[in-house]
Amino acid sequence: MSSALVRELIDAGIHFGHRASRWNPKMAPYIFGKRNSIHIIDIRETVKGLLRAKKFVTAVVSSGQDVL
Repeated sequence: MSSALVRELIDAGIHFGHRASRWNPKMAPYIFGKRNSIHIIDIRETVKGLLRAKKFVTAVVSSGQDVL
């Protein structure tokens, strides 16, 4: 994982989640920690998901289908 990508994601604020009091236990594997009653999303897991989505979209487009 590129440190430039991580810095870009942090600057965009994608690591801030919901208030800790409103969390869903199914999200536990994706939560890095908690700060000021806000869950912090694990950026490594976010990047894994983005790469998985990129692979899927690439496969769809290469098979001639449209992505809306």
